[in-house]
Amino acid sequence: MSDLFDFAEEPAENTKKEPLAARMRPETLDEVVGQDHIIAPGRLLYRAIKADQLGSLIFYGPPGTGKTTLAMVIAHSTKADFEQINATIAGKKEMEEVVHKAIDNYRMHGKRTILFIDEIHRFNKAQQDFLLPYVEDGTIILIGATTENPYFEVNKALLSRSRIFELHSLGKKDIVKLLKRAVEDPIKGIAGDMVKVDDQAIDYLADAADGDARAALNGLELADLTTPKQDDGYIYITLEVVQECIQKKGIRYDKDGDDHYDTISAFIKSMRGSDPDGALYYLARMLEAGEDVRFISRRIMIAASEECGNADPRALEIAVSAALAVERVGMPEGAIILANAATYVACAPKSNASSQGIFKAMAEVRKSGNLPIPSYLKDAHYASAGKLGRGTGYKYAHDYPHHFVDQQYLPDALRHETFYNFSDVAYEAKLQKWFEMIGKKNYGKEKK
Repeated sequence: MSDLFDFAEEPAENTKKEPLAARMRPETLDEVVGQDHIIAPGRLLYRAIKADQLGSLIFYGPPGTGKTTLAMVIAHSTKADFEQINATIAGKKEMEEVVHKAIDNYRMHGKRTILFIDEIHRFNKAQQDFLLPYVEDGTIILIGATTENPYFEVNKALLSRSRIFELHSLGKKDIVKLLKRAVEDPIKGIAGDMVKVDDQAIDYLADAADGDARAALNGLELADLTTPKQDDGYIYITLEVVQECIQKKGIRYDKDGDDHYDTISAFIKSMRGSDPDGALYYLARMLEAGEDVRFISRRIMIAASEECGNADPRALEIAVSAALAVERVGMPEGAIILANAATYVACAPKSNASSQGIFKAMAEVRKSGNLPIPSYLKDAHYASAGKLGRGTGYKYAHDYPHHFVDQQYLPDALRHETFYNFSDVAYEAKLQKWFEMIGKKNYGKEKK
């Protein structure tokens, strides 16, 4: 089991064997860029690292935001033993070795062990449970790193014994700072290669990285390694060079994780909030990331019914038509069809009266069960139904003016209940006026 300190003890000439992103990892808190919300001077994590008084931690955030970097900083700052394993390749045997070593260190030397587990969400429940007693009794201080939401992927027992720190995507200024540091560093960086990098190239790399420092440094390294030296002995990295190295900005999108749920949530809320620009933007993000168009279509249909309802019944018609059309047309043209449906729903009048009504009715059914249906509403098509009173006294609405007759339809116990309350928006307001015209002027009012 290799210790992170082993890397620090390697000869300088061997450091070039590592990728640039690995070589440029900070070793002290002062070298860390970004994440001021958790490691700025005075913050809890900053103080804990400085004082070497860490409890179990879980670092959660997108790739390239510094989760492993913070673990490396802790490795260089702590007096405790530091062990590292990667959950994608480690098994129970590796964990047992770490635990036995930690127990021996604590018993014989009174020295605690910090265990850094990268990709901790890859461990199954049994593997996570194995660590629990040693985390609980303090034999091991756990530091987990994950790109997945720990509240979904990490056992609750471990979560309750750990402090979670969420890392955010780095800002463009942060990545520019890291790139310039790599360009100017003659030992760990690329300055020793006699490289000159245009500011435009750095700006492009920082923008294209989309908050991922590793991606930016990988792009810089690729440009360095693939660009020939000029007659003066220098490598010139220009905007054109890095554009060729990074031909398309990567779209971070995990179909089973936060990116998926966060983006669709923003898409739905944009439609609900009558913001067609937001709807188009989040639709574009999903399409560029390869989201299943059938999933997007379903969400538009649900939004059309839940958010627009009877204020604009045509919204559902358009959403359903769009879903069928996308299946027949496919991509990329299907993007236009989805855009039509999403912007229509976003711009349409809104009412959630019917959706709130069904939720209220379902809650009532769960509470009161199958209340007796009035006998005159029951099925009366069979010969002996009349003997049981089925259908007796039923008033056929079409036999009355305006095809309406006042009649109780709810069970007796709910006769004063109202589930559907009209909004005063668009077509739903017309429905309310129709109710008033046929004589149901106080619909909903006399029942409250």
